[in-house]
Amino acid sequence: MDEASDRNDRRTWLEVLSLHRPELRAWVLYDWAVSGWQTTILIAIFPVFYYEVAGAGLPPGGATSRFAAATALCVAVVALAAPVLGAFADRFAARKRILAALVGAGALATAAMALIQRADLALATGLFAASYISASASLVFYDALLPHVARPGEIDRVSTVGHALGYLGGGLLLALNLAWIAWPGLFGIPTTDPSAPARLAFLSVAAWWIAFSIPLFLKVSEPKPRLPDSDPGSGLAQPALLRLGQSLRSVLGHRPAALMLGAFLIYQAGIETLLKMATIFGKEVGLDNRALIATILLVQFVGIPCAVLFGLLADRIGAKRSILIALGVYAVAGSLAFFLESLAQFVALALLVAFVRGGCQALSRSLFARLVPAEESAASFGLFAVCEKLAGAVGPGMFALVVATTGSSRQAVGALVWFFVLGGVVLSRVQVRPARHEASRSRVAG
Repeated sequence: MDEASDRNDRRTWLEVLSLHRPELRAWVLYDWAVSGWQTTILIAIFPVFYYEVAGAGLPPGGATSRFAAATALCVAVVALAAPVLGAFADRFAARKRILAALVGAGALATAAMALIQRADLALATGLFAASYISASASLVFYDALLPHVARPGEIDRVSTVGHALGYLGGGLLLALNLAWIAWPGLFGIPTTDPSAPARLAFLSVAAWWIAFSIPLFLKVSEPKPRLPDSDPGSGLAQPALLRLGQSLRSVLGHRPAALMLGAFLIYQAGIETLLKMATIFGKEVGLDNRALIATILLVQFVGIPCAVLFGLLADRIGAKRSILIALGVYAVAGSLAFFLESLAQFVALALLVAFVRGGCQALSRSLFARLVPAEESAASFGLFAVCEKLAGAVGPGMFALVVATTGSSRQAVGALVWFFVLGGVVLSRVQVRPARHEASRSRVAG
């Protein structure tokens, strides 16, 4: 009786989390897989490696500026290519095939980072670009599988659990990488080469990415093509661009959704830049490597409960007001970053970001979902994804431009505050209730 009760309890918890079917568990596991790349390569270890090893010999700010420029270029490439690749995937039911190709290419580029030598800036930048484009583009096709894996009443929970598992998986791999860096001798890593633990970390990310992607390819079915093979069409790029243009006109014709999209583009540019440049900026102002990475690790685990608490706040005061509070916290974090001098200040900044990071992202998506008609949700969220990628290009691009103009990374960090202020002003003009009523009426009509 007790064993049966335990099984029922387990089933209940799996159902609460919307992980009660194998394909659901396989889908969320990819977030766990790719988050190892995000924490170790994008945020924590590779930026320091790029600064100290690949960028050795460059003047102050040189490696930081080039890293920001490379990031901006990569995100712009993904934003431009995603609609065309999406059209191909829709027409030929190739989501999983494209995702598999991107995982393979990204993991290979990540593993090859172990070969980067001192002052080998071109190779480091090229491999970073290849892995970045692969990882970022893979999320487009990963997200595209969600509506086909989860039922309508499960989508929010499945997406949220995937996000939480991403925090956990990325944090666990980073913790292992940090242990290698802190105590290389305990793991049999040669201490004669100070960069050896980082090189091993790059190999571990590649293996982690591939290994935990396998369940998705085994358990998640490829959705049927949206367009039949017999459709005459006119190539692949033209239909994708036509649909993108139609969706853009539809969203821009609906004022609340258009304002939300514009606000998201503005404040997300600041968020993306603050996250991506935090570690390399901390290194530039002289903070210790281990302390920097340990702080990033702390943020990973603190972010899990904070995202849940922020969601509870939204239940009480609404998503829009909660996002505005988050933007205020981000503005404070940007201001603190301008005066960053000590590890204590860096930890305070990191904890502020951890408190609002997951909640702001999740609530931005849910608020936008309320503002668009149900029959256009897929196309609308395609635009939302493009705006997210463009934000990732605009922010680091602005950062690199300010550094090049002023010669100061501090000025560039300080300028990020304006993204949060302007984004908040635009968001404050979004009329949520009328838009929600209109979208609900659209759902009923559909």
